[in-house]
Amino acid sequence: MSHYLVTGAAGFIGFHVSRRLLARGDTVVGYDVVNSYYDVRLKRDRLSVLASQPGFTFVEADLSDRAAIDGVFAANRFDAVIHLAAQAGVRYSLENPRAYIDSNIVGFTNILEACRHARVPHLAYASSSSVYGANTKMPFSVHHNVDHPLSLYAATKKANELMAHTYSHLFQLPTTGLRFFTVYGPWGRPDMALFKFTKAILAGEPIDVYNHGRMQRDFTYIDDIAEGVIRTADHTAEGNPEWSGEAPDPSCSRAPYRVYNIGNHQPVELLRVIELLEENIGRKAIRNMMPMQPGDVPATYADVEDLTRDVGFHPATPIETGVARFVEWYREYFAARN
Repeated sequence: MSHYLVTGAAGFIGFHVSRRLLARGDTVVGYDVVNSYYDVRLKRDRLSVLASQPGFTFVEADLSDRAAIDGVFAANRFDAVIHLAAQAGVRYSLENPRAYIDSNIVGFTNILEACRHARVPHLAYASSSSVYGANTKMPFSVHHNVDHPLSLYAATKKANELMAHTYSHLFQLPTTGLRFFTVYGPWGRPDMALFKFTKAILAGEPIDVYNHGRMQRDFTYIDDIAEGVIRTADHTAEGNPEWSGEAPDPSCSRAPYRVYNIGNHQPVELLRVIELLEENIGRKAIRNMMPMQPGDVPATYADVEDLTRDVGFHPATPIETGVARFVEWYREYFAARN
């Protein structure tokens, strides 16, 4: 049995990671502010599921609240910290940039400081595929430089990786960043395309299809993501003695620092996802074709070779199966709510 802190436990990925840890007999302290960025009831319902399992305790507080963070670490001795809380969303970062600084920069600093002083054995944290920004070489590799973010959200995630490396170097804090690629599935986020499209199609309302549906995303099913996160958290980062400052590899360091992609390694065009939703819902979507939006990128495609090599990560859920499971969950969940 191990003892974990999971920040963002009321969120999509944090909920699934926490539930999987609890199911294998570990104990989890969940930490989340439960803000109103999207449906608070969905977050509360996730927390209710977690609270029904033995070994789960919950702290409702903001990441930027240093005293709250320090209190959690003073009351617990964690085997690992899985930091998944953040202000998410590319488009929202254009409207409310300060929310990203408070949560993703100030909040991450608080987590790093607490892990440092508590001598936490390993910090695994959420980065994002958005850090690839203006990169166009596919598939995206952790060995490529990522110095041209296209949104403030992406910039804060790149900043997190840099901050983590500093703490790994200065204080020998093992840190591992995971660049998530378009996570979807049951209990998902209402601000994501799959959720919004399903809701609109069922209501007979039009859907906004950006880049005329030609966007490609490396859709990754939540069960595969949760498994990969836990495998990574249990695989403490180590320094790479062969790392050289003459030809620096961005994915690692002489310090105990790693960055990995975690994706499906099979990009899917948005139009294909819409077709699958139509098949599973049983009705056609009303499509409002739109141009590319500021901050968006035309395609994402993850090279996951390093994560496969180091922790045995193997995404196993095809998009056809994942979309069907999501639609089934969506119908059951909202039928029970009404």
